[in-house]
Amino acid sequence: MKIGIISFAHMHAHSYANSLAAMDHVELFGISDENEERGKEAAAKYHTRYYKNYHDLLAEEIEAVIICTENVKHTEVAIAAAEAKKHILCEKPLATTVEDAWKMIETCKQHGVKLQTAFPVRYNPPVKRVKQMIDTGELGRIVAIRGTNRGQNPGGWFVDKKKSGGGAVLDHTVHVIDLMRWFMDSEVREVYAEVDTKFSDIPIDDCGLLTLEFENGVFASHDPSWSRCKTFPTWGDVTLEIIGTQGTTRMDAFAQNLILYSDQKNKVSHEFWGNDMDCGLLEDFVRCIREDREPSITGYDGLKAMEVALAAYKSATIKEPVKISVS
Repeated sequence: MKIGIISFAHMHAHSYANSLAAMDHVELFGISDENEERGKEAAAKYHTRYYKNYHDLLAEEIEAVIICTENVKHTEVAIAAAEAKKHILCEKPLATTVEDAWKMIETCKQHGVKLQTAFPVRYNPPVKRVKQMIDTGELGRIVAIRGTNRGQNPGGWFVDKKKSGGGAVLDHTVHVIDLMRWFMDSEVREVYAEVDTKFSDIPIDDCGLLTLEFENGVFASHDPSWSRCKTFPTWGDVTLEIIGTQGTTRMDAFAQNLILYSDQKNKVSHEFWGNDMDCGLLEDFVRCIREDREPSITGYDGLKAMEVALAAYKSATIKEPVKISVS
């Protein structure tokens, strides 16, 4: 199977390229990037072709593309890929507006191509274990969930709202909301949020606190931020505490690590040794194409997670809870 990557603007593109290289019967056919220096460097690193214009890559005989552009470009590129009959794995957030996300979903449906949202945390072993516990009733009826996704400020286009669509609340809410929705098969119906900039001198939000109510009656909270300093041992976290009528469990998606004290780098770091969830995401994406089935994480999943983050911004602005329609 021949797959292309469109843009290395997002740092996850490197992980996806490495994942493709490790897979049997899969070829990273080419890389497109409007940043010529960055694109040529990536193409040389991964021993593949470089295309400055992504339309030229889409014109090739490839089966699928992975979109890792700046957030605001997702819709334009995804629509072009769908019209070229290429299946799509799109980096999160799926888009920066609900309207654009629906355009992506409908265009892919119209042209018969698959649209999968890049939520790799679903493939993390502790996350999968929690999902199993909930599905088998081991925790009883879920009453409440508390989540965090606290990381470092990525800088660059991430702190430019015209390119990112939002700061830490958008960047670090979608992963955890997707997990909550997946765990319970229920949608968020109301959001109340506070959003601010506390940790960096940047023109965009770097922290927030969300309180959520789900259709099934579960209450949840989420702490998304870019609050980690540069010397912190790891880039960030994804944690969840799930409270049920029969038990409570706590999950840390990145707890499988060694603490490395390096004199060479003059820093302390967490070296993750657990399963590579990006590989799990890519393997599942390839399987859904080969088996001609619905993606495990659909464009609609991406839309609903993004919708919660956008509702959080609205709530913080009007200082009132915001209801989300189930559509």
